[in-house]
Amino acid sequence: MSTERPGGPASSSPAAPPSPPPSLTAPAPPAPSSASTSATAAPQPPAPGSGPGPAAGGPPGTGAAPGSPAPPRTPNRQLAALIAEAGFSHAGLARRVDQLGLEHGLDLRYDKTSVTRWLRGQRPRGTTPALIAEVFTRRLGRRLSAQDLGLEACAPVYAGLEFAASPAEAVDIVAGLWRKDTGSYAELRKIAFTPAGLVVPSRDWLIGRPDERVARGEPGADAPPAVPGRAPGEAGPPAAAPPGPVLRLPEQVRGQSRPPAGPVLPGARRPVTAARPSRILDRVERGPGQRVTPGDIAALRSVADLFRTLDQAYGGGHARQALVRYLEHELEPMLRGSYGEQTGRRLFSAAADLTRLAGWTAYDIAAHGLAQRYFVQALRLAQAAGDRGYGSYVLVSMSRQAVYLGHGREAVQLARVAQQGMASTVPPVVQALLHAVEARGHGLLGEVRSCTAALARAERALEGTRSGEDVPPWARFFDEAQLADEFGHCHRDLQQFRAAARHAERSLQLRGPGQARSRLFCRVVLACARLGLGDVENACQLAAEAAAQAAEMRSVRAHEYLQDFERRLEPFRDAAPVRAYREKVAALG
Repeated sequence: MSTERPGGPASSSPAAPPSPPPSLTAPAPPAPSSASTSATAAPQPPAPGSGPGPAAGGPPGTGAAPGSPAPPRTPNRQLAALIAEAGFSHAGLARRVDQLGLEHGLDLRYDKTSVTRWLRGQRPRGTTPALIAEVFTRRLGRRLSAQDLGLEACAPVYAGLEFAASPAEAVDIVAGLWRKDTGSYAELRKIAFTPAGLVVPSRDWLIGRPDERVARGEPGADAPPAVPGRAPGEAGPPAAAPPGPVLRLPEQVRGQSRPPAGPVLPGARRPVTAARPSRILDRVERGPGQRVTPGDIAALRSVADLFRTLDQAYGGGHARQALVRYLEHELEPMLRGSYGEQTGRRLFSAAADLTRLAGWTAYDIAAHGLAQRYFVQALRLAQAAGDRGYGSYVLVSMSRQAVYLGHGREAVQLARVAQQGMASTVPPVVQALLHAVEARGHGLLGEVRSCTAALARAERALEGTRSGEDVPPWARFFDEAQLADEFGHCHRDLQQFRAAARHAERSLQLRGPGQARSRLFCRVVLACARLGLGDVENACQLAAEAAAQAAEMRSVRAHEYLQDFERRLEPFRDAAPVRAYREKVAALG
């Protein structure tokens, strides 16, 4: 589960230029007092003519046909009042909009003249109104939409990164994300990771109040399911026993208009007929409002285990789309079904786990903006479940992604928030995990003392683990092999190659073959350490073994680890082992 971007502070590869966020359709934001439920719209690049120039911030113009009179403009008094309240100069506002655009991969070049034109009634297009609204939100400390500024309604700039105000709103946001992911996957992969988008969700998780109620449907919590066709409480014959797990019917069965006659049993007056397909489908096809059962929760957990195994063995790209379709078609109807408090908490817990896993698979294929949104929504679902422990684990995932992308300071902050949000009585293995993740951030930043101290705390905590201790399922992977892996990554980043090699070797000795991707990462870390010690031949041999593994995986991270090793090889490019290594990699295709 080792997750850092290959290379430390002095050797991490330059990130690829951010792709302009895709143009996604999203509903207009709600009133400023509530968070938006638009789950997946990303910041849009300015439409033609919406940058500084006609119809945006350049020379006056409205985009009207040549020769047609320009419509009269009304001064924007709402924007003027907010500028005065915020204490912005025109140049200062324009500069902040440009800076926020850079966070989203947009090259905007507004200036004080642009702001003057907005005040005179010109309407900026594309994502610019949302960017302006976000600038004022940060300055004034309250959520503002483009409409509050007298501008055109558009999707919020942090769509999908909202920390919902209620469980119902959380369901709306995450369900919109699932639907958009199944329909616009190629576009969503282009969404940029936003470091600033980490602040509000982690803060709201830390200080937010627990949700008082998550039950949905009939009052009375986990009451027996209603009989189809009978109103709640209506008298009538007892309902049939609920069916056990049933597989979905093939298409040819679904298409039959009436069932075939069954065999005539001895003594029977009429043939026994098969159940009507529509009745069977009522049992197996989940509809809105249907009651969620303990069996449904168990099925969600089993599916999560299955996809987790596939992800670790074959990479996040192997079955990611199947997982997302499952979330849309199976989990969403459950979240919109009927359940009491206890079942509802367990349902939200399973939903948080599956949503985090969808984010993890997106992270593994370098869809980082999409992964970030999945993590934020998983954090909110964990809060609805009342599961602070799993919320801290989601923050661990967010911290690992931040390390991988080179944001060490944010990674440390996320790890510390996870520590602060946990009770003081958490199992030692969880404490060890949280301290190790913090150490990774310090290692990336080159902070030797802080990194060493965090690793020491992790080691002491893991040594305090007792046999038979109750450990959450999500923390059971963290053992001596994983801790040695964390040590190896940290020492590699600090360029302490002898220590890095020692810990990486130990991790490989202890880790089982089932964790194929983690073994691959650790093998590349060991190769980098050997290279740093001058053992070029052994380093190339280790990297060649990792390359052969990576060829069998659909994991962008696996290939990026190897690309980092390739860059480290440049000073030795004329050595015979390096030439042989590159020939082997070329043969793998």
